[in-house]
Amino acid sequence: MIRLLYSAMLWLATPLYVLRLLWRSLAEPLYRVNIAGRFGWGGQPARPDCVWVHAVSLGEARAAEPMIAAMRQLDPKVSVLLTHSTATGCQAGRSLLRPGDIQAWFPYDTPGAVKRFLRRHRPSLCVLMETEVWPNVIHYAGRHKVPVVLANARLSERSLAKAERFAWLLKPALAGLAQALAQTEDDAYRLRKAGARQVRVIGNLKFDMTPPPKVLARGLDWRQRLTRYVVLAASTRNGEEWPLLEAWVNLPAPRPLLLLVPRHPQRFDDVAQLVVKSGLRLRRRSEFGDAAPPGAEQADVWLGDTVGEMPMYYGMSDVALLGGSFAPLGGQNLIEAAACGCPLVMGPHTFNFAHAAQMAKAAGAAMRVQTLPEGVLAAVRLARDPERNAWVERALGFAASHRGAAKRMGEAALRARNAGLDHGWR
Repeated sequence: MIRLLYSAMLWLATPLYVLRLLWRSLAEPLYRVNIAGRFGWGGQPARPDCVWVHAVSLGEARAAEPMIAAMRQLDPKVSVLLTHSTATGCQAGRSLLRPGDIQAWFPYDTPGAVKRFLRRHRPSLCVLMETEVWPNVIHYAGRHKVPVVLANARLSERSLAKAERFAWLLKPALAGLAQALAQTEDDAYRLRKAGARQVRVIGNLKFDMTPPPKVLARGLDWRQRLTRYVVLAASTRNGEEWPLLEAWVNLPAPRPLLLLVPRHPQRFDDVAQLVVKSGLRLRRRSEFGDAAPPGAEQADVWLGDTVGEMPMYYGMSDVALLGGSFAPLGGQNLIEAAACGCPLVMGPHTFNFAHAAQMAKAAGAAMRVQTLPEGVLAAVRLARDPERNAWVERALGFAASHRGAAKRMGEAALRARNAGLDHGWR
């Protein structure tokens, strides 16, 4: 009855959901493409017995890549149905497709949309990435004997508190998982407490992500050409940019070059306006191609207004400030920075990646500060530090020492699929 009430609430909210997609499409037109597909209508069906992998957005799509590669290596015949909920996830996911794979929007979690989606594609396994727990998807997949695996699963203390408030809905959903493949022992403990029954600690897929060599090499080449230190503000969130710019304006000359990369593409223009308002000279990455134009280095701020080039931004930077960690937002993935050899300065709020942040600090690949102005000063000092190369080596070593989760996760997911195949799809 609780799930039916949840479904009814979603059904009543459907017009608002569609309006939100249309509103987001004003900045990102991909959101208005095939809206019917989000309700299980139309689209090319996947191959029978495909593996359905849901990577909601950009970070999850990148994390899914090594796991999907491991599954292909273990079973060369596997075909993938890859779904997303965001435009950036869809764009990133295209590079993961192989002949025979299908990409689609994730179905809105109402009974009708989910049942239409399952009947059309008939997967043999559903893999949800990280935190994506959808009650109707898990329920109706179970009705059709489709195992559901939560891969690279994580659950922070804050998210556990929320899960306990909505235990009437989320506990049965978590109990319906065939496997929850947790990143850490702490995540596993919290997942069990929230209601998951079959939980294993596998590790973090993001350690198995390899920065695209050409993209990283371009950043390293640009760094060699620049005559100034470079400080990156990586994946900043709303509310962080203005305090950052205020702190930057107050730095004594000569200032390093500030490379500012907002997390959400729809905010690029707004952040550009903030830079202009601060009085700092701005250049936008989208204005130039593989080589920066003459005079670009004289700018105070470069705005990283492109998608898919974070390895380049890390490669051209001496140090990075971790976005999302200077406001109570939980931080961003810091493993990618380490894999690119970029030392990090973190704020106090890294609860979404608490274990990785703790390990990075212990390994000497990152430092923690309490405020953004303090972080700016620490980043500038580290960029100029003669011992910076030691930080780079420690960052690379930290990233390399924790690889291996992709193979373990691929094996566990395919075992769950093979157990489900014994029952058949119906």
